[in-house]
Amino acid sequence: MTSAPRVVLAPDKFKGSLTAPEVAEAIASGIARTRQEIELARMPVADGGEGTVDAFVAAGWKRVEVAAPGPTGVVGIATYAMRGSTAVVELAAAVGLAKLPGGVHDPLGASTFGLGVVIAHAIDHGAVEVVIGLGGSASSDGGAGMAQALGVRVLDGRGRDLPRGGAALADAFTLDRTGIHPRVADTRFILACDVDNPLLGPHGAVAVYGPQKGAHSGQLSSLEAALTNWAALVGPEFADRPGAGAAGGTGFGAMALLGAEVRGGIAVILDLLDFPALLDGADLVVTGEGSLDEQSLHGKAPIGVCAAARAAGVPVIAAVGRNLLPPERIRAAGFAACYALAELESDPLRCMTAARPLLERVGEMIAREHLRA
Repeated sequence: MTSAPRVVLAPDKFKGSLTAPEVAEAIASGIARTRQEIELARMPVADGGEGTVDAFVAAGWKRVEVAAPGPTGVVGIATYAMRGSTAVVELAAAVGLAKLPGGVHDPLGASTFGLGVVIAHAIDHGAVEVVIGLGGSASSDGGAGMAQALGVRVLDGRGRDLPRGGAALADAFTLDRTGIHPRVADTRFILACDVDNPLLGPHGAVAVYGPQKGAHSGQLSSLEAALTNWAALVGPEFADRPGAGAAGGTGFGAMALLGAEVRGGIAVILDLLDFPALLDGADLVVTGEGSLDEQSLHGKAPIGVCAAARAAGVPVIAAVGRNLLPPERIRAAGFAACYALAELESDPLRCMTAARPLLERVGEMIAREHLRA
């Protein structure tokens, strides 16, 4: 007697529509409605950006809430995930764009201070390994705010503490590390990061990502000059490293001041979630995200899931909001098939508002077309 097929559901979020756990549940509902005997294993994933903490909580990690300043200093609740002595901290959950009051950008004054508050809380509560998911940052402060929250003093030429924000770094003159959190030296910091931008220059943090944070041309020039000064003060040898420009230069600050190492975001997440063990005995993996496009091919979550599953000999199907890749690119990426909600519903707004029932339909189609009876 043959055993029932086993399907692993490992999607990322559909941004602006459904969280990764909600995506997994919708697909599962459609599959189960069609084939009740199929064994379903849910493991929502993320690539280090928004939704990373949710993915770990869905996998059984503890959700921890912390009162922390947002990018403009307004205190709110940030969350991180913890299991044993490992903490997963999501920058976006503390100082991301979604934390801007009223959605109003502050490109010159926004800070990563709240991220440092969350990190301090984690290491005060037993974390000796901290994974920092970089993505969705609202600031371009080179990680200075994070460092300030951890006890590093950034001083001007008169020995005064600088205010928070990227623009203030133009006046950075001295760095005083004597008051840094005592546990930092004994903590391993890992940056879950999928961009390889340097800190400075035409491919750097300000030039590439500054406009997304609301900076116009004059502000971009000011921020570039400020980060150039910051790099010279903190550690110019780190400025050209891949990932230094991630999250408004937070990658640079973490490498130079915390000794952090950079790893691909989805690779870190899959490793911590022990994804290879979940693949044992699986007949199919379903992954996906809101938009499958060229950017997805450069280390986004579905590609990482696909690569890991294929290495284990398990076929992979993508379920996405929209697919902007031609069939040959889908096959080259390793997917056996791709189902897009936009092919079921032509109205983009309805695709987002009705994503759950549409994903249930996709689940039904996968069960009928790709799982043996």
